[in-house]
Amino acid sequence: MKSFLSTIGAGVIGSALTLAAVNYTDLNSLINHEQQPAQTENSSSPTANLVPASTASKSQGGSVADMVEKASKAIVGIVNYQEQNNPFSNSQGVVEKGSGSGVIFKKSGGSAYIVTNNHVIENAQKLEVSFDNGEKAEAKVVGADALTDLAVIKVDAKFAPDAIDFADSSSLRPGDEVFAIGNPLGLDLSRTVTRGIVSAIDRSIDVSTSAGEWKLDVIQTDAAINPGNSGGALINTAGQVIGINSLKISDRGVEGLGFAIPSNNVVPIVNEMIEKGKVERPYLGVSLADFEEIHPAFLQDLPKNVDSGTMVTSVQPGSGADKAGLQKQDVIVAINGEKVSNSGDLRKFMYSNVKAGEKVKLKIYRSGKEKTVEVTVSGDSVTN
Repeated sequence: MKSFLSTIGAGVIGSALTLAAVNYTDLNSLINHEQQPAQTENSSSPTANLVPASTASKSQGGSVADMVEKASKAIVGIVNYQEQNNPFSNSQGVVEKGSGSGVIFKKSGGSAYIVTNNHVIENAQKLEVSFDNGEKAEAKVVGADALTDLAVIKVDAKFAPDAIDFADSSSLRPGDEVFAIGNPLGLDLSRTVTRGIVSAIDRSIDVSTSAGEWKLDVIQTDAAINPGNSGGALINTAGQVIGINSLKISDRGVEGLGFAIPSNNVVPIVNEMIEKGKVERPYLGVSLADFEEIHPAFLQDLPKNVDSGTMVTSVQPGSGADKAGLQKQDVIVAINGEKVSNSGDLRKFMYSNVKAGEKVKLKIYRSGKEKTVEVTVSGDSVTN
């Protein structure tokens, strides 16, 4: 029986934040598999580009139906196949584990490039893409990033219709009309269209990913986003993509709280994955645990006014943290003068403000005493 993908993040106003993908088995029963290796594209590879957002609407010529019909051709279905390791299952070998959506953003050099969510393709041993005309093709992973929940895959261009434009999402305002196109509950309901408005343009949502805790910047919409919509398009009235649908708040009595990754955030990540096969980030070289994960006995030496931060649980030998003298059980409470309440705060500051090779000043507590440690960060695609 199909079941929805389980909760990925901390409660938001007491509700459960869930990925908008369809999963065909209990997530807790999945056995991790090595992800398809990303294939770094050469310098002549295509790039994603933003175009100015259009204010065109049905009142300025054309209808919503015409716009949706054209935009839907660039929306695809994606099926994630993984090895079945349950000895009690009737199905063995590589089987369907879940499905989601994707958006064709470029055709170049004999390939069509598709952006989707990382959680749609994560751990896949095979990816199958279905198109508007009913054709199907196997896809290869170009790059993927768990923290931003984005991935790029490619297929032979002969299978794909035209790409769709990505528009400047900074032009959005609460109240703007939007449409979500994707495959809710699986491919049987492919290219379903829902309609709503932009509820907010600058939400920051705490999510738990396979690469650690993260604050995801999102557009909030009341257009219905359901499991299977993940990776699909949130479009404006001109049929331009202004966001990639990713997650929703799912709880009894909660309706109309869906979230999309803004196109202005999507495009630079997509281009880096095309160029490098991954997203490179500054790397301290530590593993971290937040206060709620730590037994109080390990926090008893802290001053009473220190009630948040993140604790170092291990230090990678030879890393910047190791060379700077960071130690296990050090509690990080600030970076470059900015308060660190948890590991997500630390990552967000580093990934937004620090480049590989730069130095950062960490305010820490060690055995109850305050210290400042200067760390030279390296460049890596890992999370801490």
